[in-house]
Amino acid sequence: MDYRATADWFKNRVSETPEVAIVLGTGLGGLAEKLENPVVIPYFEIPGFVNSTSPSHLGNLLFGYLAGRAVLCMQGRFHFYEGYSMEQVVFPIRVMAALGVKTLIVTNAAGSLREELEPGDIVVIKDHINFMGTNPLIGKNDESLGERFPSMNLPYSPELHEQVRNIAQSNGISLKWGNYISVTGPSLETKAECSMFAAWGADIVGMSTVPEVITARHCGMEVLGFSIVTNYSNLFHNLAHSQEEIRHNADKAAQNLLLIIHEVLVQNTN
Repeated sequence: MDYRATADWFKNRVSETPEVAIVLGTGLGGLAEKLENPVVIPYFEIPGFVNSTSPSHLGNLLFGYLAGRAVLCMQGRFHFYEGYSMEQVVFPIRVMAALGVKTLIVTNAAGSLREELEPGDIVVIKDHINFMGTNPLIGKNDESLGERFPSMNLPYSPELHEQVRNIAQSNGISLKWGNYISVTGPSLETKAECSMFAAWGADIVGMSTVPEVITARHCGMEVLGFSIVTNYSNLFHNLAHSQEEIRHNADKAAQNLLLIIHEVLVQNTN
């Protein structure tokens, strides 16, 4: 399916072209409920979209308004571990680019590789490590989207980082900052793997986000990324993780994250 055809399909169903898109990860889909006048489109109705099979990923694309801005919001994403190709995983990002989206905000649930990053913390993603063994840009390059070899020197917007820092300070919100490493999953990481990732400079680990960010930067979007720490990695314990634990800790941070995203949209109103 051509992402441009899907963008044209979508334009016939909404009243305004969104300039901002938000991808909501595990346990964070409830943020979409804050959209005003939402148009809800299940993924299975959208040409070229696949189904989201991960727990707590509701599988809807929403159009609505937040802080007076027209926003496109994914309630759940597609993961490489679900058996989808990278092209399918990042297809929604290319649709967003064709729609004219200029800013992408990505969120995820992540495990902590540092003792000071505690469950329930919001971590602003400074940079990332792609340890998925592949790249969404492999294959023929679409010159209409971006150049063959896009630079990744600043994958996350320094300007948006500064805004987030000021917003958190003004509202008394404690933020942490860190590097995110993406693995394929779906098995969680071993202790030896976590030790290696931490030695490489990673602070948090998850199974998403990096393909979307690479694709968004290829398309020329500004990107802002947040991880919610939902559990300590097994560097710090020998307990099995549960989806209930992950969702509980995601809920703890959701309201503060919503406030930050709301204020970022307010400050970037055209």
